[in-house]
Amino acid sequence: MLLTERMKENIFSQAEQSIIHYLFEEREKVKTKTLEQISKETYTHASTVIRIAKKLGYDGWLELKEHFLEEVEYLNRHYESIDASDNNISISHKLALLNQTTINDTLDLINDQALDLAVDYLVKADTIKIFGLYHNLMICEEFEKKMNQIGKTVKLCTLEPHFEIEKSTKDTCAIFISYSGENQSILKLLPMIKKKNIPIIGLTSIGENTVSKYADSTLRISTREKLYSKISNFTTRDSIGFLMDILYACVYGKDYEKYTNYKINIAKNFDHRVTHNKMIQENK
Repeated sequence: MLLTERMKENIFSQAEQSIIHYLFEEREKVKTKTLEQISKETYTHASTVIRIAKKLGYDGWLELKEHFLEEVEYLNRHYESIDASDNNISISHKLALLNQTTINDTLDLINDQALDLAVDYLVKADTIKIFGLYHNLMICEEFEKKMNQIGKTVKLCTLEPHFEIEKSTKDTCAIFISYSGENQSILKLLPMIKKKNIPIIGLTSIGENTVSKYADSTLRISTREKLYSKISNFTTRDSIGFLMDILYACVYGKDYEKYTNYKINIAKNFDHRVTHNKMIQENK
């Protein structure tokens, strides 16, 4: 859940709510505010700000301030929404811009260390199992196909995920995909796979949630869409697809010559397509 959403929960006193209202009003300006200034301008005590930070799981004001500003910056980035009343060509242009924005947004959210760790897990794994809701797993079909083409076994766990976890070994790597990070059908699987000491890669929205808590490596999905009130899951689909493409490309790049030769040998035996287009002809 986003920090800004948690700050709207009904867990704060009246004095604390006045400070939270002030933070939302000031937004980027909070960067230059000291604890004393905030207390003076909200007619509250400095300890009230500290209590808010503690309730939100932070050590103090500086840590809360840092995360608040990071989230405000993220939410302020340019974003073009799709209006169902637009004409066809306008919708087409907006979808193109939305796709570009989503890719850039997802790229900005990638943590170098988290990506390196995720790729390392995938390279070492004999079997990669992906867990998530059906529509998210369908986005991963291309990843499954491409990884299988280079000799890496990938399974989309659409049926009997508990059974898939039970027969998993230490040579398995698990990918959990959940936009909210709080889907109950996903959450009940996490302790089971954690107990087997299987590395978990989490794909989820920004902010703290259960999937990110359990994951050994977390890659963030572009967090722009409401759970239900949207035309479609455009940004979620594009963001997940882009992350899976990145993971595939990084794994491939770890042993480029090996995987390329593997694909070529299979293609020579089973792919007999021909073309008169010299641009796409393979070298003899």
